[in-house]
Amino acid sequence: MNESFVFLADGFEDIEAITVIDVLKRAGIPVKTVSITSSLQVTSAHGVTIGADCIYDNTLFKHPDWLICPGGMPGATNLYNFAPLTGLLKRHAEAGGHIAAICAAPAVVLGQLGLLKGRKATCYPGFEQLCDGAVMEDKAVVTDGNLVLGNGPANALLWALAVVHVALGEQKSRKVANDMLLYPRATENIEFLFG
Repeated sequence: MNESFVFLADGFEDIEAITVIDVLKRAGIPVKTVSITSSLQVTSAHGVTIGADCIYDNTLFKHPDWLICPGGMPGATNLYNFAPLTGLLKRHAEAGGHIAAICAAPAVVLGQLGLLKGRKATCYPGFEQLCDGAVMEDKAVVTDGNLVLGNGPANALLWALAVVHVALGEQKSRKVANDMLLYPRATENIEFLFG
């Protein structure tokens, strides 16, 4: 399995970035965090600074499995304004590569790049107008082929598990969820957790 990459810009949404990194590692998916700034230190929307694994300009992206964009503001805008990343996302999408985005990122990044046209999508409420041509769904997580999109921080775990589901199948995603005690029993559906 090739590496997957989580892109971090100043202003990223803390829980979305950390959750997907954690869940992919639990599933055994090789993942690296990539700072799009000139520093390994990236500061979240809530003032938490974390150290990325690598800097974009020093990283080779040969045949990545997943390109992953957390949301947060101005993090999503900073991702969109970084031309090397938007070019990589376009090329990866054209090749049928897997892309995951959550919160503002599906709209601010993928929507404005035209990558959601004709596709099912979700995003943080209020950003839908940037998803021109997308079939918007009011759901926590929407999967459409090579895309896995989430609508916001509270659903970061479900979004990350959906990435695992697409990458490695239902059995692996359910095992990761059960090991984290998301489901009280292996056969219980998520709909009944808050019921």
